[in-house]
Amino acid sequence: MKINLIAIGKKMPDWIQTGITHYQKQLPRELNFSLTTPEAQKRKGKGKNIEQIKQLEGELLMKASTHANLIIAFDEHGKQHTTKEIATAMKNWQQNGDSVALLIGGADGLSNAIKQQAHQLWGLSNLTLPHSMARLLAVEQIYRAHSLLTNHPYHRE
Repeated sequence: MKINLIAIGKKMPDWIQTGITHYQKQLPRELNFSLTTPEAQKRKGKGKNIEQIKQLEGELLMKASTHANLIIAFDEHGKQHTTKEIATAMKNWQQNGDSVALLIGGADGLSNAIKQQAHQLWGLSNLTLPHSMARLLAVEQIYRAHSLLTNHPYHRE
């Protein structure tokens, strides 16, 4: 199994990066977790509108996910899952030897093309989250789901 979180944007607040690093270090090697961060497109100048920016960022996301056989995009309208459901999904990915790409768009979200190409749309919250916070939340939930699968005391009911 391989899990690649692909999130637009390289510049994150220090506290976000500290949190991501914290959970990343705790993930076991067999999860083959990686974080790929394509550069966000510039929002100003050259007459680009938001849809064009989302399209360009979508192309970067898809290019980074070419080796994945399962693409899951995080979107505010996606299906929300419990941690137990995420753990079950991870168990299935592991049993199937899946290579999973988890996609997080830039500040303006995902293009419609990405939403259509993704195999699944997942939601992280009914709240509107900054994309940097979504990244941290996704890594934490991967760790939490793994801890649930391995009976680690991190996850409590």
